[in-house]
Amino acid sequence: MKLENVRWGILGCGDVCERKSGPPMYKTAHSSLVAVMRRDRERLLDFARRHGVARTYTDADALIADPEVDIVYIATPPASHRELTLRVLAAGKPVYVEKPMAMTYAECREMIAAADRARQPLFVAYYRRALPYFVKARELLDAGAIGTPLTVEVRYLRPAAPEDRDAAHLPWRLRRETGGEGYFCDMAPHTLDILDFLLGEIDHAQGCAVNRGGLYEVADTVTASFRFRSGVAGTGTWCFVAPEAERADSIRITGSRGTLHLATFSFEPLELTTPAGTERFAFEPPEHIQGLLIGTIVDELRGVGQCPSTGVSAARTSRIMDLILRGEA
Repeated sequence: MKLENVRWGILGCGDVCERKSGPPMYKTAHSSLVAVMRRDRERLLDFARRHGVARTYTDADALIADPEVDIVYIATPPASHRELTLRVLAAGKPVYVEKPMAMTYAECREMIAAADRARQPLFVAYYRRALPYFVKARELLDAGAIGTPLTVEVRYLRPAAPEDRDAAHLPWRLRRETGGEGYFCDMAPHTLDILDFLLGEIDHAQGCAVNRGGLYEVADTVTASFRFRSGVAGTGTWCFVAPEAERADSIRITGSRGTLHLATFSFEPLELTTPAGTERFAFEPPEHIQGLLIGTIVDELRGVGQCPSTGVSAARTSRIMDLILRGEA
């Protein structure tokens, strides 16, 4: 069924909804944010007041059952993604779920199967697929700007944050039961997904996950090697206890006739180097970083476009994360 206008409900209207995702739902044409849910009633009412949302819920099932809600955005920690997605799909409504899609690849497969049974679309918040910065990178690769891609090297290093040092009050991302294997499961999937977008599916991966800083129990350092179906070979290093001087956010793709350098998070200019010289392409990050992807979801539900980030594409990233963290091929 095609919608003329898309009405959103949010489960878990926390920090990510303040700027990244919430405002685009009511700023995008043919789209409105009509209901929000959070267990903390005081914070729920504050969010609703500031964003002009009329209906509020402290119970997820009540929002899911609201007949005025066309699609539900699940913005809770990963441990609840599978369960809430299945409940929304059982109610016959589309889902937009935060990344990572779920705690494991097996959970992702359950979610995809439920979407197929419900005949409802399942979208995932890998919003970089819709950003001009990454669209331009793919255009350059597809046009043969560096020749045949041969290798890709990923480096993401940053120091520990102050909150990482408070063992009694660790953020949910550093608690295995809610966020998985730490910051790797929060940050690395963005990079792995965009590599899937740029270079195609990764079919083989193995890795090593360790804790070197001793600040918390989950891994703080992960290395990986992987291979794409196309034959491109890749390596990755993620470290969340690195010294400030070693901070890095880099993806370097080497081809038979040049290299393309980009970043996952920092929006450093794309840098294309060939025998003809070096060319840079600069892009400003959007005000609301999920806005363009949310626009593609609205278009798809209205029957005038297609979203590039689906449960099927997102599950591929979860599969590779599983392989890296298990250290298996």
